[in-house]
Amino acid sequence: MIEFLKAVLFGIVEGITEWLPISSTGHMILLDEFVKLDVSPEFWEMFLVVIQLGAILAVVVLFWNQIWPFGRKYNPCPVKQEGFLSWCKKDTFIMWFKIIIACLPAAVVGLFFDEFFESLFYNGVCVAIALIVFGIGFILIENRNRQMNVKVSSLSEISYKTALIIGLFQLIAAIFPGTSRSGATILGALMIGVSRTVAAEFTFFLAIPVMLGASLLKVLKFGFSFTGNELMILLIGMATAFIVSIIVIRFLMGYIKKHDFKVFGWYRIVLGIVVLVYFGIRG
Repeated sequence: MIEFLKAVLFGIVEGITEWLPISSTGHMILLDEFVKLDVSPEFWEMFLVVIQLGAILAVVVLFWNQIWPFGRKYNPCPVKQEGFLSWCKKDTFIMWFKIIIACLPAAVVGLFFDEFFESLFYNGVCVAIALIVFGIGFILIENRNRQMNVKVSSLSEISYKTALIIGLFQLIAAIFPGTSRSGATILGALMIGVSRTVAAEFTFFLAIPVMLGASLLKVLKFGFSFTGNELMILLIGMATAFIVSIIVIRFLMGYIKKHDFKVFGWYRIVLGIVVLVYFGIRG
């Protein structure tokens, strides 16, 4: 029962930090310093990634009409007016092509260098440095953007070039834990003139193929030989992450309509300093 309660706690942290630009992996690594699951190192490595599937499902549920590319309803731009292609949403297919392009850099690095970068950077000090650096980045970019006009105010206005640039920022998060995948992509989008709302939505949609792919690789590496307790821990963590993600995504989309991201930048800086002090004392 204690391990199941720990899984709930990890699910809560995952659901909150996956979508806020404050680094889910960084927080999960830090939480593991104080609350350790009684599982094998191999299962923990897989759990850290696959628990994100619950968070992905929240995006799918909340944005279903925007991401599902088939159907006559909510289809102002069918490929053709008659036949099967009248059920295909042209604008949604185009958006998915852009998402695929944005995912390519991180996908290539993840396939070939995932374990290498994990061995180098998955530690408290690197997490703290990434938290601080990108925290400062959010504050500087938001201050700069007060004097600039938004260039991209809808998902359809994102060009293939813009999508690729955002994807390159996602690559930074794939290498350095503590950067935050959502934080890196949102920051990159803000830097090139994308509105906060569009930057957040595009980041949510990017997460679907990225996390599905990463989770599939981790499960295949771990194998399907779960014990009963391991399976329950994983399912409880995913279910909790799903419920919390629903709440957090709705909060974030409402919040950024009236506020900027600087509060998250300050949070990252303070947390990064606390983490550096903690590991400095412990070391």
